[in-house]
Amino acid sequence: MAVETTPLLDPYRFCPRCGSERFVGNNAQSKRCLSCGLEYYVNPRAAVVALITDEAGNILVCRRAKEPAQGTLDLPGGFTDLNETAEEAVAREVLEETSLTVTRCRYLFSLQNRYLYSGVVIPTMDLFFACEVADFSPLSAHDDVAAVRFLPRAEIKPELFGLASVRKGIARILEENF
Repeated sequence: MAVETTPLLDPYRFCPRCGSERFVGNNAQSKRCLSCGLEYYVNPRAAVVALITDEAGNILVCRRAKEPAQGTLDLPGGFTDLNETAEEAVAREVLEETSLTVTRCRYLFSLQNRYLYSGVVIPTMDLFFACEVADFSPLSAHDDVAAVRFLPRAEIKPELFGLASVRKGIARILEENF
């Protein structure tokens, strides 16, 4: 008998292993194929977010070039790749998006998020890092970033950040003075 699952599993009607339509709710987080026995769980994807400040304490912010939340503010970051640590991922994402080289990073906190991509909601676990950069001269926008600049903390308004977890994260960063 099928059980109710998270709505995040609704787009998955067929078994990803054998293609059977006998892909039913197994528990709140998974579906099970009645044909081949595969159990498929919806688990959060790891994503990283970089807090980068200059000598004056201004925060590096980006303007999103693509959906979701195109045109809104963001912090540098993105998804981790296979065979990559979170620390490696945050350094790679910062380099790809801003041309800056992270020399050191320190874990701050995590927040859950839901990220709409290609019409599918992906649950994520967003890991926030304080990142140090030795040389800001290469700073420029690339990849999925339209613009990048430093803003004084007093000018940062969390409601201008398009992704829910980054909005909550920047509010926490300002509140706790990271």
